[in-house]
Amino acid sequence: MTTTTSDAGATGPDRARVDRAVTIDAGELERQRPLLWGLCYRMTGSAAEADDLVQETFVRAMERPPAHGGPLRPWLVRVATNLARDALRRRKRRAYDGPWLPEALDENTIVDRDAQPVDARYGTLESVTFAFLVALETLTPAQRAVLLLRDVYGYDVGESAEMLAMSEVALRVAHHRARARLEAFDATRGVTPAAVSEATMKLVDALLRGDVAATAALFAPGIELHTDAGGAHRAARRVIRGADRVARGIVGIARRGASLVRATDLRTVNGALAVVVDAVQRDARDAPRTVLSVVVDREGRIVAIYSLLAPEKLRRIR
Repeated sequence: MTTTTSDAGATGPDRARVDRAVTIDAGELERQRPLLWGLCYRMTGSAAEADDLVQETFVRAMERPPAHGGPLRPWLVRVATNLARDALRRRKRRAYDGPWLPEALDENTIVDRDAQPVDARYGTLESVTFAFLVALETLTPAQRAVLLLRDVYGYDVGESAEMLAMSEVALRVAHHRARARLEAFDATRGVTPAAVSEATMKLVDALLRGDVAATAALFAPGIELHTDAGGAHRAARRVIRGADRVARGIVGIARRGASLVRATDLRTVNGALAVVVDAVQRDARDAPRTVLSVVVDREGRIVAIYSLLAPEKLRRIR
């Protein structure tokens, strides 16, 4: 199916600009969906929002198609990126109950694996991990867009500047600052999946035994525990820091909930190994499902734990 748009009724300068028909092929739009969806998800951290943003991008393409006859993809990326910037600004202005974590994706939801250049700084799976998306939260919406376009999708300075309506100088400055803010994340890169798996299994074992000392021994001194329940279930409403405090807190939670656990499963969530725990609810404040993901440094120590309980963020975990 194609849509043909003509502005033959325009007059004056507008007529000179748009006196032609632009044809949009719906099949071509669908072929761009994986890339656009992945971009919007990385921009907002929300799969539901990515669905809406891609649809809005397609509506704009059908109703107000690009005035040029060049490739469609760069135009769609520009529209989707700027819509996502606006959505991110709106989200950051809204109050949120407790720490924020991105919406969880199972391995079948990550749909843009083939949309990356081979020399991208951050890989397709790496750039949807909880650690990466949480690190992006330290950036401004403009910096986030610049970093994703340059370091995940491989657009050059000129292309990125045009898409974001920025000068090349301003874009280079934003890119430099964005990379600087991701230095802590970059320090955890290069850790093998086997190391993450080993640390995760040791953590699960220590929690099942209720061993605070063994749990704390797995942690880096500055470890952080991020627990996102979105206000729907019992959870810490701030980030907990420090090996001893995190160990005591997480072991206490494990002990209280041990009798309620129905199933524990190791799964790939957001491109990394995670523990999915399903539990019996005593009341509405108990979380029926938790996804637990860890970040490991190059010495094998756990530097962050992400505990996601918010029900609206677990809908895509089958």
